[in-house]
Amino acid sequence: MSDTLSTLNWLIEAGADEAIADEPVNRLVAKAAPATPMPVAAPRPASVRATPIAGDMIGDAQAAAASATSLAELKAALEAFDGCALKRTATNTVFADGMPQGGIMLIGEAPGRDEDRVGKPFVGRAGQLLDKMLASIGLDRASNAYITNVINWRPPDNRDPTPEEAASCLPFLRRHIELADPQLIILLGAVAARHVVGISDGIMKLRGRWLEYRVGSSMVPLMPTLHPAYLLRQPAHKKLAWRDLQAVRDKMQVLGLPRNQARST
Repeated sequence: MSDTLSTLNWLIEAGADEAIADEPVNRLVAKAAPATPMPVAAPRPASVRATPIAGDMIGDAQAAAASATSLAELKAALEAFDGCALKRTATNTVFADGMPQGGIMLIGEAPGRDEDRVGKPFVGRAGQLLDKMLASIGLDRASNAYITNVINWRPPDNRDPTPEEAASCLPFLRRHIELADPQLIILLGAVAARHVVGISDGIMKLRGRWLEYRVGSSMVPLMPTLHPAYLLRQPAHKKLAWRDLQAVRDKMQVLGLPRNQARST
């Protein structure tokens, strides 16, 4: 009996604090984590509409643009499209202005306040400067110049469009270029260059360099240049834009595109 008590005292001093159970326990096996009940989602009211993901909007834009077989149909498809958030804050859809049969297509960035109000691209101060720039090389909207933008609705406060906003408009722009079928393209500003040709270099690095854009089975010459709104802020750089316009004028001559001689210099 004394041996038993001595053994128990030794075990207690050693830290043993519970008796042996009836069944042996393998303490080398990790214990399974207790099962966590799956959360049950609260039912969504039928009146709450699911928000479409961006991919759906791009797919809808591609389908709507591809279905258009004329510029008039493309304009109608764009005006019916609700996949770009900018449309909800804009006054008008800004599609294009000018003569698509002239062979020269200009692509800007996005409408401003005046363009949003009127519903045409480049009608404010920047548009007035652009008209003078075009006239200097024998171009005008009434006869041989066609103008549009990457974005068809005014971004609030004239901010840059987000990648999602641009992505929802790009299918319409690509189809716009295909249907207009220009022989020469002029990009106005860095935003247009980034989204049309996918080059993120600054416009100062890109301007004055001939690039190419595929229209159908043909490669069309493309010239990035400075945006007229930028030239209003930095008039000293008008000389750079003039060099670009001279290159455009020379290219028009090579391509056999007619110029308005009465206005050219």
